[in-house]
Amino acid sequence: MQRRKFLRNGAVGGAAVAASATLAAPAIAQSMPELKWRLTSSFPKSLDTLYGAAEVLAKNIAEATDNKFQIRVFAAGEIVPGLQVADAIQNGTVEMGHTASYYYFGKDPAFAFGTAVPFGLNTRQQDAWLTQGGGEQALNDFYKGYNIFGLASGNTGAQMGGWFRKEIKTLDDMKGLKMRIGGFGGQVMTKIGVVPQQIAGGEIYPALEKGTVDAAEWVGPYDDQKLGFNKVAPFYYYPGWWEGSATLHLFIGLNRWNELPKSYQAIVRAAAAMTNTWMVAKYDAASPKALRELLAGGTKLLPYPQPVLEACFNAANEVFAETNAKSPNFKKIFEPWSEFRREGVLWSRVAEGGFDTFMARQSAANKL
Repeated sequence: MQRRKFLRNGAVGGAAVAASATLAAPAIAQSMPELKWRLTSSFPKSLDTLYGAAEVLAKNIAEATDNKFQIRVFAAGEIVPGLQVADAIQNGTVEMGHTASYYYFGKDPAFAFGTAVPFGLNTRQQDAWLTQGGGEQALNDFYKGYNIFGLASGNTGAQMGGWFRKEIKTLDDMKGLKMRIGGFGGQVMTKIGVVPQQIAGGEIYPALEKGTVDAAEWVGPYDDQKLGFNKVAPFYYYPGWWEGSATLHLFIGLNRWNELPKSYQAIVRAAAAMTNTWMVAKYDAASPKALRELLAGGTKLLPYPQPVLEACFNAANEVFAETNAKSPNFKKIFEPWSEFRREGVLWSRVAEGGFDTFMARQSAANKL
């Protein structure tokens, strides 16, 4: 008797659950509007990590929303040139863009902090500053003036120091060189006599080949090999002191971001964070093999001479002081950022730095 009563009540309860699920489904669907946005990248399709990161991001957003939020990705030049992504966001040509914030250094030097500044943070320190040190909020307070909302969505890790057509032995060898280098790094290079050139990624090879520039920096072995720089410039220098890490940003029109349902905002945030991790891992996995292949093909791998590094470090501090004096936006971010860097480097010397130095010695001794 009790069993029959239980089954009868259970059947009623099951029907009620099914009915409630049926009633709830349309409400859930209504809370997830169908959106079709366009995203313009600063990078060509040939760079499967820089350009590919935007496709990874779009795919994850689509899957998390059951394809209700679809983002179509366009390569540099398909809608706007690679260095005009921020303008396209600002004026509403597209809803989103994937770019390097420091490309817009000419608008305001504070844009540099979104990607990298010379002798700045390494990859882990940069992520810590953005997520735990107030960096994301500081940047978005600044981006607001350009109708932009930004989320970190990729990082190349520490970059290489560039390809040179001739060997650099002394500081004098840098003087008069025309070098493709973006943003803040170019201002520092100017202090030591280099003539900086801002050129989009897809245009660097012909500039090096024709001698329009004498040197060029891009990212690192994986991308540099794809772009063929080793065919026209034999000397490959490290480290890329102007980019101890380099964050890529998802730029979204501020009004479009504010219109998104909170659930979509959370999904976009999660997808951007995942893309950030994906890019670092992709480069760390791909660069060792690419570097070995470059060296086997005749590339000469060299460290910057210590006097050159020290001159650049001193020049960077001069540029920081000058920029702080003329740019309130830069100074507002620089002062807390500088303290974060000081503490971060101290900790890194003890932990990661100590471990990495020991392991590097084992590698040099062929013990690994």
